[in-house]
Amino acid sequence: MNIKIVIVECIGWIGALLVLTAFYLISTNKVDSSKPVFHWLNIFGAIGLIIHTLFNAAYPSAFVNIIWVGVAIYSLARLKR
Repeated sequence: MNIKIVIVECIGWIGALLVLTAFYLISTNKVDSSKPVFHWLNIFGAIGLIIHTLFNAAYPSAFVNIIWVGVAIYSLARLKR
């Protein structure tokens, strides 16, 4: 198996786990949306998924994750104000 494929697959799985962790934390009230950790998990998770989806030419999924990153960055910026 090509090492590049293995690396991209690992990045995608890590991204998925980060997004799911953020979802779990907010769904179980362990964090709320005013906590930066929630948004950072979403940012890094979505970036991992963007890398994976672009590598696999899954452009609709890449688009959703790009928007996901944008929303998380916007939310972090609002928290700093």
